[in-house]
Amino acid sequence: MNIAVILAGGLGARLGMSLPKQFYKVAGKMVIEHAVDAFEKNEFIDEIAIVIDNHYIFMVEDMIVENGWQKVKRILIGGKERYHSSLAAVNAYHDFKQANLIFHDAARPLVSQRIINDVVNSMKDYNAVDVAINSADTIIEVDNDIITAIPDREKMRRGQTPQGFKQEIIAKAYELALKDENFKATDDCGIVSKYLLEEKIFVVKGEEVNMKLTYPEDTYLLDKLFQLRSVEIQNIQLSEECLSEKVIVVFGGSKGIGKSVVDLGLSNGARVYSFSRGENNVDISKIEDVKNALDKVFQIEKKIDFIINTAGVLQREPLATMSYQTISDSININYFGMVNIALAALPYLKESKGHILFFTSSSYTRGRAFYSIYSSTKAATVNFVQAISQEWDTLGIKVNCINPERTQTPMRMKNFGNEPENTLLKPDIVALRCIQTLLSSYTGQVIDIRL
Repeated sequence: MNIAVILAGGLGARLGMSLPKQFYKVAGKMVIEHAVDAFEKNEFIDEIAIVIDNHYIFMVEDMIVENGWQKVKRILIGGKERYHSSLAAVNAYHDFKQANLIFHDAARPLVSQRIINDVVNSMKDYNAVDVAINSADTIIEVDNDIITAIPDREKMRRGQTPQGFKQEIIAKAYELALKDENFKATDDCGIVSKYLLEEKIFVVKGEEVNMKLTYPEDTYLLDKLFQLRSVEIQNIQLSEECLSEKVIVVFGGSKGIGKSVVDLGLSNGARVYSFSRGENNVDISKIEDVKNALDKVFQIEKKIDFIINTAGVLQREPLATMSYQTISDSININYFGMVNIALAALPYLKESKGHILFFTSSSYTRGRAFYSIYSSTKAATVNFVQAISQEWDTLGIKVNCINPERTQTPMRMKNFGNEPENTLLKPDIVALRCIQTLLSSYTGQVIDIRL
């Protein structure tokens, strides 16, 4: 029997947040939810126990219901130190001597199925299993800030979780450890290594992305790692069953990516409404135009599920030579248009628990010459999406941002002329990723789309 033990008893003081770090939200879920999800969907895991501080039991209970977890059978109360949480699980499974207890930090949300599988499979031959990665840096041993030893880096590893043990083995190690008056808590493998010298601990190869959320700066890296992982949306299957009852509104739907989204939605049974200046005189820089467009759809359909804004303008020239009117028009459409759509969409998406998508550009990460207005508005788009996704999360509204590579659109052709087709994304591919994102559980994410 393979039992995953999610260690979530820490208070995360080093992160400096009002709630413990395991409750930090990323990619639409709390860090602990991502961690539990990984074990819930693993075919080898039979049962899950979550160890939590007594004050947060109610939050875990809510999570179990909301996520529909079937394998979570126990909620255990952790202690002040990490080893207290491990010991709580060891004692709780006292009668499961031959069970494999697989301990995992709740603050490691990106553990892969490969790592879990390797740990479980290794426990067929070993009673204790660790996960670790190579050290890219030289490791030094110090005493009073003076180097006392420099171990061979080739033999050094950085430990991660999960760590797996036969229940009777980890129980025996703790029994001996607690009798030692000089006992100092380390990780669970450290306890087995120190008190059960004869027990071999096998090491499974870890992954750099299996990082632990510890310090404030880790939150930025974690966000980026989840963005890179957003390729998983490609596995979401499109069908009429998924979209037949959905009402989609596309701003900028008369050409380019917007037109491809409209066509894809219609071909899969969705009820799609398109608005643009050229098509039906809807100018997103005017909030009344946006409100009227959405009201028109709602009067017909009585609901709106998804809203996508693909409208935007690119004027590629130096700031000094741009007319003030051109600057104003660009900001009004690229920025105020986005704000207008969000404000007008709120009451409809609040009712439907819907999803809204905006578009950024790869230029958002760094301003470039001739792109000053365009790049800055696209950087603002990312910041805006991340902010309102948090504000609207309690309303059940998902907010995401699509970041496609160079795409074969009329706007790009106008600014760059003819380019080799094999260097550009097809609008149909971007449209597919848009619909897949709408059907996902992501929120507050930048979804990168690459060739």
